[in-house]
Amino acid sequence: QVQLVESGGGLVQAGGSLRLSCEASGFTFSSYAMGWFRQAAGKEREVVAAISWSGGGTRYADSVKDRFTISRDNAKKQVWLQMNNLKPEDAAVYFCAADYRLNQRVSAARHDYDYWGQGTQVTVSS
Repeated sequence: QVQLVESGGGLVQAGGSLRLSCEASGFTFSSYAMGWFRQAAGKEREVVAAISWSGGGTRYADSVKDRFTISRDNAKKQVWLQMNNLKPEDAAVYFCAADYRLNQRVSAARHDYDYWGQGTQVTVSS
């Protein structure tokens, strides 16, 4: 059974930090690129960051560059999103997703992702 379980969300003041974790099971984690998406109330789900299966390729939304960092550990089957200098506009439900891809490309397209977690809420107070 495929599972992606996110954790680490919560309430933080603007300027603060959070580290989101995603634990994977039920599939060959090292064969998948991983992405973090977010969806704010009334808005489309958007990619925040993504990382290739090896960690050698990454991409970030312009809005989070230099503030967020994605990383992974294939042995632990985990991917993380370190979020620094959080802003009120970062508030959303954050989702972890897996994309079967064995090259170093990372996709920003939701339809490329095969598996999704249930999401974790991030709230940023101003």
